[in-house]
Amino acid sequence: MRVIIAIVLSAAALAACTPENVSHAEVTGSIDNCARKLYSQYNPKDKKQCVAVCIACERGVVTTCSTACTLRGAI
Repeated sequence: MRVIIAIVLSAAALAACTPENVSHAEVTGSIDNCARKLYSQYNPKDKKQCVAVCIACERGVVTTCSTACTLRGAI
């Protein structure tokens, strides 16, 4: 019986969690505004532009931004 209660409580605790990698900047659209300031015709599929925006607006580094842009479909 204790095991079932522990499982239910664990499931409830996990369900209440929110992902920490979602920043408020993504929710408010400030990254989009930042990208528009850098490139008037910002194309997230252009890897060079994507990496530059990632570094400037999301405070990333070349390695992680390059990987993230590739995973998002930038060429």
